[in-house]
Amino acid sequence: MKFLKKWYDKVLSWAESPYSEWALFFNAFAESSFFPIPPDVLMMAMEVGKPKKSFRFAVTTSIGSILGGIAGYGIGYFLFDTIGKPIIKFYHLTDKFTHVGELYNTYSAWIVGIAGFTPIPYKLITITSGFWKINFLIFFTASALSRSARFFIISTLFYFFGAKIKSFIDKYFNILSIAFVILLIGGFLIIKLLK
Repeated sequence: MKFLKKWYDKVLSWAESPYSEWALFFNAFAESSFFPIPPDVLMMAMEVGKPKKSFRFAVTTSIGSILGGIAGYGIGYFLFDTIGKPIIKFYHLTDKFTHVGELYNTYSAWIVGIAGFTPIPYKLITITSGFWKINFLIFFTASALSRSARFFIISTLFYFFGAKIKSFIDKYFNILSIAFVILLIGGFLIIKLLK
């Protein structure tokens, strides 16, 4: 935990850097395949100071995360034994890796979409998606929609409510994630019924 706390503090310090937006992009990219700290931490720290740039930060974070997800997919697809497996082991996710692989057979897009928005380690999903060779277009679409939704919802709240919203998000993030998943599933069911 000391390791994570050290990195958490380090990431927060990047908010004050003149290169903070590049740091945000690379944090989002790296977290999708190997880095432990979610980009929300840095994005929110930047939005506290500059709430009017919240949507710009959401775009930066979304692009970085989506591209990082593609890199994670590539690691799972092409480099699992050399890079993917050590990452999965490092985060003690080996048992979950097997379970997620089983879930892909039934729920492919759902798993990616849900994980892209919730606190489930996204690197597990991106690497596993590549390893199990789920359809790349499905992976990309679910990633782009869920990751962008996550960052834009947070940024919208900061844009309108500023720093006051940070403590609310910190306190209720898991509940908000579950609510989003329910809405996502409901949306899929409605689309299915309309066919």
